[in-house]
Amino acid sequence: MKKTAFLAILLFVSTSVAVLAQATVSHPPAKDSQEKKSGPVAVFDKTINDYGNIDQGIPKTAEFTLTNNGDEPLLISYAKASCGCTNLKYSNEPILPKKSTTISVTYNAAAPGPFIKTITIQTNASETRVVLQIKGIVVKKEEPAPETN
Repeated sequence: MKKTAFLAILLFVSTSVAVLAQATVSHPPAKDSQEKKSGPVAVFDKTINDYGNIDQGIPKTAEFTLTNNGDEPLLISYAKASCGCTNLKYSNEPILPKKSTTISVTYNAAAPGPFIKTITIQTNASETRVVLQIKGIVVKKEEPAPETN
């Protein structure tokens, strides 16, 4: 009986000490989720452009607008299309705060059928890359009827 009482008291004391120790540990204050982020902030007007049906052999261009909503210059550090059938044009100049630039993507439409191509963009605003997408269906060009005499 004495042994059980002793163990109960020991368990109670050790639990109390552990609880008090946790209560006195200071934790850093939680960051305010409303806190303003400084630096560049990249915002795209869209990430997908659907061409719909396009004629075979007639290149089609889409434009994506990139705006810097931050308070420091935004730089495009990496931009690459998923294949050689897609031509990519963009400025290497810094995008000043509250200004925009255009990323132009031209698909050559050489092969008939549906397509989905991606353009990967990296900026100094984030370590995460943004993937833009163009898609559509290339409609096969009609063959002219052979001439008969």
